[in-house]
Amino acid sequence: MAAPDRSDRTTPPAGDGAASFTTQAADLCAFLDAAPSPYHAVQECARRLDGAGFQQVLEADEWPVGPGRRYVARGGALVAWVVGDDRHPAQGFHLVGAHTDSPNLRVKPHADTGGHGWRQVGVEVYGGALLNSWLDRDLGLSGRVTVRGRHGPEVRLVRDDRPLLRVAQLAIHLDRGVNDKGLVLDPQRHMVPLWGTGPVGVGDLVALLAERADVAPADVLAHDVMLHDLTPATVLGVDRSLLAGARIDNLLSCHAAVDAMLRTVATREEGPRPVPVICLFDHEEVGSATTTGAAGPMLATTLERIASAAGLGRDEWFRALAASICVSADGAHATHPNYAERHEPEHHVAPNAGPVLKANANARYATDAIGAARVRAAAESVGVPLQDFVSRTDMPCGSTIGPVTATRLGIDTVDVGVAQLSMHSARELCGVDDPEWFARLLSAVLHDGPVAPTT
Repeated sequence: MAAPDRSDRTTPPAGDGAASFTTQAADLCAFLDAAPSPYHAVQECARRLDGAGFQQVLEADEWPVGPGRRYVARGGALVAWVVGDDRHPAQGFHLVGAHTDSPNLRVKPHADTGGHGWRQVGVEVYGGALLNSWLDRDLGLSGRVTVRGRHGPEVRLVRDDRPLLRVAQLAIHLDRGVNDKGLVLDPQRHMVPLWGTGPVGVGDLVALLAERADVAPADVLAHDVMLHDLTPATVLGVDRSLLAGARIDNLLSCHAAVDAMLRTVATREEGPRPVPVICLFDHEEVGSATTTGAAGPMLATTLERIASAAGLGRDEWFRALAASICVSADGAHATHPNYAERHEPEHHVAPNAGPVLKANANARYATDAIGAARVRAAAESVGVPLQDFVSRTDMPCGSTIGPVTATRLGIDTVDVGVAQLSMHSARELCGVDDPEWFARLLSAVLHDGPVAPTT
């Protein structure tokens, strides 16, 4: 069989450079599998940062002064940064923002339900999930529980990768028009997963969570638990050019952000440069208006405490913000070959052709000409190709943490992401080369020296 023609897209370099693309894809698959919930995503990011000498800072403690690699973690959110002689907040902040949450099915507080000989678990749809993608899949449970502790409530992460649940689709014999008229799903009635047979038990779900948390059922006080697909992330395609997995939107960006930070701290710069920061928020899929979302105070408070610990006064703090830039890293829509008419005809986006600059005239993305120019310069400095995405004028555009962050901090913000298909599905798809392109771009942004904004 002849090799597939890949001449219509940018290909990674040969030799050692090509190996880095393969390594990055494999590591992304491992990251996706390690993070079935936002809380596990933060745990995995923290584990990787710990291995590079980062230290956790507790927000209720006195803020550390002096050089260091540090991070704060709160629920499903994490902010990490580096300060030192070569990286000082007086030069501003270079931020990469992403989000840890993905649309899914989340367990209700009183979850035990069922009937007609079936035991079921009550769930609520979180975010804009493609409901049909959750049908007929083997599903596990993950999240966090609060339990009684010796000195008050304690938080414990739980995860069960056994095939526990399944949302069963109605047979075609009972819905003859489904292929012609389309599948219509009522979230309340049709998305309730099965997990056993027989009479409905009271406390079954809590008993399982207690077992996972290694406590008695009576000691489980509350839970934030969700369902996750059990199919491992993988590289696929006849030419091994695609990568499929759950939660690519937006754990791919979280993975790239952490990797970019680790690449950045591996190199010491000459002279003072901006402080590199990665901020991974929760709840982007439901509007970001939470204590761990981009609309909350977590990032602004952290940056101000970094500046204050370095001795910056109020005026110097505002000057630092004026010299800063943020890349809002989130998924971008690749042009779907089966639905090409749904895309802007002059802005087709291909897999494995580099990260995507996202723009919207109504500010649903934060990109403007100044920010885009800065990102293009960073991409050119490391040989990363860029693409451009704009929605069709007659179709509404989604949004990201970009406009929220720009509004909160008043700094140049640019929306950039990796092209993908099946966004918001239980299992999404992207190109195998793009994760490495993206990590290189984000690393260049974190590395970049101060650039005075031009008006």
